[in-house]
Amino acid sequence: MSVAHTAAASTSATRRHSLAAVSTAVALTLTLAACGSSGGSRSDDSATPTMNHGASSAASSGAPSATGTFNDADVAFAQQMIPHHQQAIEMARLADGRAADSEVKTLATAIEKAQDPEIATMRGWLKSWGKPLPAPSSSMGDMPGMHHGSSGMAGMMSDQDMSALKSAKGKDFDKKFAQLMIGHHQGAVTMAKDEQKNGSNAEAKKLAGNVIAAQNAEIEQMNKMVDRLR
Repeated sequence: MSVAHTAAASTSATRRHSLAAVSTAVALTLTLAACGSSGGSRSDDSATPTMNHGASSAASSGAPSATGTFNDADVAFAQQMIPHHQQAIEMARLADGRAADSEVKTLATAIEKAQDPEIATMRGWLKSWGKPLPAPSSSMGDMPGMHHGSSGMAGMMSDQDMSALKSAKGKDFDKKFAQLMIGHHQGAVTMAKDEQKNGSNAEAKKLAGNVIAAQNAEIEQMNKMVDRLR
């Protein structure tokens, strides 16, 4: 073999080795890049559930709360209106099996439907304000600051009133229910007006306004019912 031919063969072999080395390097680079990309994706995926979990926790943690400032009048309004509403619901539930008049039955259902969510709202306020919920015994008005009527809150029924209503049936129940609920609603309106005058929390004052409007309308309705049921 000639010297020239031997040199050419050597040069060709060198080029093949160089190309192979370059191919190996490129493949290694691509592999490393893929691993880096995959690792980043896993990191992002692991972060996403954490963010979602935080949002979910915040959304699920919330009982209704009244934002902004509040004062003693706001606290007293919630603490007193809760048992006041609870007694109205107790009265409304007595209509089942006792009331004869269809309008009385419809009104009793409407009272329960409206006031039960308001109780939940006011309980949420007290929790968010760090204030105590009314004790079960306070339904007869033995909480501090209650000064309306014989039971301590405006319009609250006495034990005798509630017993008489439970014992009544038919038209007798219908008349007693309307008469007693008128007084009960008037008490709630008085309490709500006190809140609007003395409270500072915007949401509590708004609910007080809703109570005034709704219960005044029902008072008017029940006055007509009393006249009709005589």
